[in-house]
Parts: sequence; structure tokens; C-alpha cells
Amino acid sequence: MKKIFSVSVFTVFAILCAASLASAAETAAPGSAVDYTKAIVVACSILAAALVMALGTIGTGLGMGNGLSSAANAVGRNPEAQGKILITMMVGLAMIESLAIYALVIALVVLYANPLLKVIGLS
Repeated sequence: MKKIFSVSVFTVFAILCAASLASAAETAAPGSAVDYTKAIVVACSILAAALVMALGTIGTGLGMGNGLSSAANAVGRNPEAQGKILITMMVGLAMIESLAIYALVIALVVLYANPLLKVIGLS
């Protein structure tokens, strides 16, 4: 897992460095006035949205799995307290699920109402 993560981070870093070098080479070439700023910002925004959704759903999935596992163990140990355990578990799962919804909102804002394009003056 650690190796895959480090390779992924290195790959993304290499792609971003190559894109910036290619952009610098294109703008330095005589007779070409191509600006890749918007393409780089959009690509980084897509990458950011993907990372937000990936980390947000992985975290909430692990949290929900742990909560359900603990609730099942608690009911197995004390079946008379099933009602209280169920209510507490549902409230906890709702709180955990709200984190995934926040991640979705952030990803949608980055994709469709991109504030970076407004900052650099390309929207």
C-alpha cells in the first residue's frame, strides 16, 4: 500500500513537472502564443476532485465498517440492549455519511464552479 501510494504521488508530480516544462517550452518558442494555463488548472482540478472523493469515501467506508462491526459485537454480547445500540449506531452512521456528502460537495465545486479559473482570470 505504501509503495503504491509513493509511486502514485511520484507519477502525479512527474506529470505536473512535465506539463510545466512543456508549457514553458511552448511559450519560449518563437511564433507560438499558446497558453496552457487553463488546461493545467483544469487537469489539477480534476485530480483534486478525484482525490477528494477517493479519500472521502475510503475514510467513511472504513468508519462505517468499524461502527457496524462494533454494533454487531455489542448486540451479540448483550441482546437486550439492541434498541439502544441500533439508535446510537444509526446516529453515528448518519454523522459519518455526512463527511462523504461534504467531500462530494467539495468535488462538485472544484469541478463546476472552479474558483481557480476566476483567480487567474480565465473564466
